[in-house]
Amino acid sequence: MFGYVTPLKPELKIREYEMFRGYYCGVCMHIKDNFGNIPRLALNYDMAFLGLLLDALHNEEPNIEFKKCMAHPLKNKPMIINNKALEYTAAMNVSLVYYKLIDDVNDDKSLKSKFESAALAPYKRKFNRNVTMINDIIEENLNMLSNLEKNKEFSSIDEISHPFSLIVAKILELYPEKVDDDCDELRYELYDLGYALGKWIYLIDALDDLKEDIEKNKFNPINYLYNKDNKSYEELLEEIKPRMEFTILNCGYNCKYALDKLPLKRNKAILENIISLGMMDKYEKIINNCNCKDKKNKH
Repeated sequence: MFGYVTPLKPELKIREYEMFRGYYCGVCMHIKDNFGNIPRLALNYDMAFLGLLLDALHNEEPNIEFKKCMAHPLKNKPMIINNKALEYTAAMNVSLVYYKLIDDVNDDKSLKSKFESAALAPYKRKFNRNVTMINDIIEENLNMLSNLEKNKEFSSIDEISHPFSLIVAKILELYPEKVDDDCDELRYELYDLGYALGKWIYLIDALDDLKEDIEKNKFNPINYLYNKDNKSYEELLEEIKPRMEFTILNCGYNCKYALDKLPLKRNKAILENIISLGMMDKYEKIINNCNCKDKKNKH
């Protein structure tokens, strides 16, 4: 996940934004407690959404403590602690970053990614056995995605986005803790939400990269599928905007539809803000040439 799934802050109440930050900082502290300090550097905002969602399926209220941290050493910040959903979220953050770095090394021979993946490699041993199968799914589907992109063996957005969509779907569906009202139907809804969200993330990331990829002659799935005449970024964007907007809005609608069917015990207003407002705000900024990559992971 890439840090695009964030709330629209001006539309949140102060206490709602503080709660969002509490989950975000809570994931960071769970990474520290379960893996160490180095993996904390790879934390992104998507993980706060995952923690907010999964914890909302438990009846037990989250434990909140006010603590200082390396990012905010002078002021106590609210943090969710000793939380099953955030423990899992922390593991998924480390896993996604590690296997993405390995993928980058294999694809681009990136020395930076090689160094960073080597730094994270020792932390693989700290994964709980409950997430071993999910780690295998992440690795397998990132490899599949890499092969599709490298060999250009795809003919549609649905086909190329499927591996990453499946990763996010399985991360939600296979959450190893038993939740209240747990049943097959609930797990199906988690899968559907994850799949739509994963597709949205893949597409929004490709759209955000499109201008730079065209200028540097790098692979981009949108450019490959829709730019057969080698148009400029501006020309291509004008041509594909209706099609991309339909697909991205449809992903957002499917996320909201699945969210509404989940038996949430808390955090609904924050989650709805993220899906209905925050995700759309990210799309609008990218379409209007605001580079989200420069800002999305800044605290």
